[in-house]
Amino acid sequence: MKKKYLNMMLAVFLGILSFISCQKKDTVEPLLTVSKNQISVAVAGGDSIFTIISNDKWTISNSAQSWLQLSQTSGNSGTDTIHLIVASTNATGATRSTILVVNSSNGQARRITVSQPSLMYPSYNTSPKEPDATGMGSTAVELAAKINLGWNIGNTMEAPGGESGWGNPQITESYIKFVKQCGFNAIRIPCAWNWYHLDNKQTAHIDANWLNRVKEVVGYCVNNDMYVLLNVHWDGGWLENNCTKAKQDSVNAKQKAIWEQIATTMRDFDEHLMFASANEPNADDATKMGVLLSYHQTFVNAVRSTGGRNTYRILVIQGSSDFINVKDFPTDPTPNRMMYEEHNYTPSQFTFLSEDVSWGKMAYYWGEGHHSTIEPDRNATYGEESDQLKYFQKIKEQFVDKGIPVLMGEYGAYRRGGSAHVPLDLETHNASVDYWITYVTKQALAHGVKPFFWDTGGIIDRRNNTVLDQRSIDAIVAGTK
Repeated sequence: MKKKYLNMMLAVFLGILSFISCQKKDTVEPLLTVSKNQISVAVAGGDSIFTIISNDKWTISNSAQSWLQLSQTSGNSGTDTIHLIVASTNATGATRSTILVVNSSNGQARRITVSQPSLMYPSYNTSPKEPDATGMGSTAVELAAKINLGWNIGNTMEAPGGESGWGNPQITESYIKFVKQCGFNAIRIPCAWNWYHLDNKQTAHIDANWLNRVKEVVGYCVNNDMYVLLNVHWDGGWLENNCTKAKQDSVNAKQKAIWEQIATTMRDFDEHLMFASANEPNADDATKMGVLLSYHQTFVNAVRSTGGRNTYRILVIQGSSDFINVKDFPTDPTPNRMMYEEHNYTPSQFTFLSEDVSWGKMAYYWGEGHHSTIEPDRNATYGEESDQLKYFQKIKEQFVDKGIPVLMGEYGAYRRGGSAHVPLDLETHNASVDYWITYVTKQALAHGVKPFFWDTGGIIDRRNNTVLDQRSIDAIVAGTK
């Protein structure tokens, strides 16, 4: 009897095990996948496709039906392709976004973030022209070869309120001719547009009088066979201080609006005119550089979209050679028409610092054979010949050797003889300034870099077209020998 009872209990136990085993085999793991978890739609609208794979019924929750439509919002087990459609331009002034939530009956959920940047300003590309190659035959390399020495008209067109905002007189054609007479065949015009020259901030519309005045100054240069580099120069910092993800949409919108207006106004100048999208943008890490590159891409797109000679115009971008390479450059529909720009004031304690500061003392003496024994604590401690050579070699290998000409858009060292801090060894100081200017000019040219000296009216007097500092002019020209 006992044995029979044990056999019966064993059978029951085995039956339960079998049932549990069958149940486990019949249980199906819940499945729900989406092919994209982020979708970005263009400002003007557009569509996108994503797929849903599920082994149960599913639904999509869409709280943005006013601007975003879906080809279907529910489905069954299997694979479904969903068409996402945004039919309207985003003119709200800010990026709009929503989160689509995909829920499955098996308890799974997935999220898809959809965003659309805003059209913040109207399009100013209102009169695009067919491409015109007349007078635009040079590639960037060929044009760079035509530039000998460049000169900056500093503290003038970028000054608050206009040309005389920082005490300089208005630019005259006779001044341009005098600069050319001094040995320069290229002019850089640092220029503000947004800071004091918008007559409608809401639409980023540039005052026509200012556009025409800048055009007149560019004409002075081009008519005298001078190459000219026109930029957006600090301009209140709207671009240069905002290479951040948080500001990326709004800055790109203004970049497009500003450059469509500049490019349209200046479109008929031949290849003597080049455009530069910025000045000294604050992009000191890879993330900021990525944002800056989007600004450069917007610049390229805006200029090229206006057509005419701008289809072939040389375009110049800036950055830090520590974070940018040729492979990172914007996409340009016109090949071989891009240059790169950096500035050189190394070491700043010697070249322009006007007082001792927390991070460094002024240096009055620079370079081999030009250190002072009278004032040794004012000798440069870095940025001398070996550092300059390493820098120029790096620039050459990184850009010039890969077919991208480089402009040293600003450089210079300045005398302190008339300042509040007069060097004790004044002649050695002046010789150091001469030597720095000549050495840096020479090494730039030797490495294929085209130099543009920075002057705010202290080297050439713009009121009577005379040279105030002949030693500096001579030092620049000596660098070409």
